[in-house]
Amino acid sequence: MGSKTVSPPGTKVTGDYIEEVMLSVKAKNSSEPEFHQAVQEVLESLRLVLAKHPEYREARILERVVEPERVIMFRVPWFDDQGKVQVNRGFRIEMNSAIGPYKGGLRFHPSVNLGILKFLAFEQVFKNSLTTLSMGGGKGGSDFDPKGKSDNEVMRFCQSFMTELWRHIGPDTDVPAGDIGVGGREIGFLFGQYKRLANEFSGVLTGKGLGWGGSLIRPEATGYGCVYFAAEMLKTRKESLEGKRCLVSGSGNVAQYTVEKLLDLGAKPVTLSDSSGFIYDPEGISREKLGWVLEWKNVKRGRISAYTKQFRKAVFTATDLAKDSNPLWSVEADCAFPSATQNEINAQDAKTLIKNGVKLVAEGANMPSTLSATKMFLDAKILYGPAKAANAGGVATSGLEMAQNSARLSWTREEVDDRLHKIMTAIHDTCYVTAERYGTAGNLVNGANIGGFLKVANAMLDQGLV
Repeated sequence: MGSKTVSPPGTKVTGDYIEEVMLSVKAKNSSEPEFHQAVQEVLESLRLVLAKHPEYREARILERVVEPERVIMFRVPWFDDQGKVQVNRGFRIEMNSAIGPYKGGLRFHPSVNLGILKFLAFEQVFKNSLTTLSMGGGKGGSDFDPKGKSDNEVMRFCQSFMTELWRHIGPDTDVPAGDIGVGGREIGFLFGQYKRLANEFSGVLTGKGLGWGGSLIRPEATGYGCVYFAAEMLKTRKESLEGKRCLVSGSGNVAQYTVEKLLDLGAKPVTLSDSSGFIYDPEGISREKLGWVLEWKNVKRGRISAYTKQFRKAVFTATDLAKDSNPLWSVEADCAFPSATQNEINAQDAKTLIKNGVKLVAEGANMPSTLSATKMFLDAKILYGPAKAANAGGVATSGLEMAQNSARLSWTREEVDDRLHKIMTAIHDTCYVTAERYGTAGNLVNGANIGGFLKVANAMLDQGLV
C-alpha cells in the first residue's frame, strides 16, 4: 500500500494532509517502525474517505485516533526457581474506547516493546470495529519469555504482572485476552490474582477455562475465523477450499486450528513452522498428524522439527537468518495462511507466492505482510484478506465470551461456532461492499480499513472532544 491512491475526479485531494499526519506520527513515535507501518497502511486507504468527509479532518479525527488514550508501562519483579530476582517490563496500551471497553490480547515474548504493542493496539481498534460487537481497542504484554520456565515461575511472573495491571482493567473498562505466549495456563494465573486483588469474580479476562467462565470455540476461533473468511473470499470467484493445497506458517494456537478447519472444508494443509524452521509434508497434515502436533506443541512444548521423526515423508528446513526470504513460501500451493508473526512475508516472498500461482492469502497473524508485499498482492489481483479482517475471529469470540459472562450463561459449541461463522461472513461482506462503494472493488485492505474506521470516527464525532 506504499503508493498513493488517486481520488475520484472532482473531489478534494487530501494527499498533503495524510503526509502531514504521517510525518507527525513518525516524529512523535521514533524507533517504532511497526507502528509507523500500521498507521501508514490505514492512512493510505483513508485518502478515499477524507475526500468525501471533510468533517473528519475538521475534528482532527486522524490526529486523535493515532494517539493512545492511555499508555501504562511498569516493572514486573519476580523470583525464579533458584530464588533469584528477575525483572521484566509490563505494558498496556489503551488505544481507543469510542465504541466499547478496551479489548485486546496480552503478549509475553522477548520481542515485546512499546512500538510493537502500539501497532497491535492500533490494528485492534479497527479489527474490533469490524466484528459488529461493542469493543474498543487495546493491547498489552511483557518482554517475559514463558518458554523454558516452570509452571511456578510462570505463576509468580503472572501474579506480579497482574498486581500492577489489575487497577487499570475491569469488565466495563478494559478486558485483556491471550496472545503469543499467553495461553490457558497464563490466563488462569492472571485471573486468579485479579480475583484475589479486586475481590470480585467478573468477566475481566477472556480465554478463561470452560469451568470458570470461558467460552467454547475460543481457542479455535482465530484459526477457524480465518478459514471462514478465506471461504467467503473464494465464493466471490465461485470457488471453494475443497482440494486446495494450503501453506500454513506457525504451529501455535492460530496455525493449529487453521489446519483443523481447512481439513473440515476439504483442503490439504502441507506446512507448519516455528522459530527453528518449517516442516513440509507432501502427503498433507491429516487429523491424526494434527493431533500429534497439538500434544507436542501444547503439552510437551517441543519444536516442530520433531514432526519429521514421527512422520518420515515430511521434510524439515531450518531457519536461516542470513536469507532475505522465507523458504516456506516457496512451496507450491493454492492458498497461503500466514499465522506466525508480523512481517513474515516480505516482497521477495510475495513475488515467489505470486509466481507459483497462489490464488489466496488470508492473514491469521497480525500484520504478517510488509507494505510492499501487500501492494504486490493487490496489484496481482489475488484474493487477499488483511489481518484486521481475516483474523478477527479470535476477538469476536472473546466478545461472545464477554456477552456470556455478562448474562451468566454458557452457549453450546455449535451456537458459538455458528455465531463466529456469521460474524466472519458479515466482516467479509462489510469489506467487500465498502471497497466497491469507495471505487476500489476487490481491494479488501481498503474495505477493512475504511469499514473499521467509519464506525470509530462517527462515534468519536458523537462523543465530542475527548
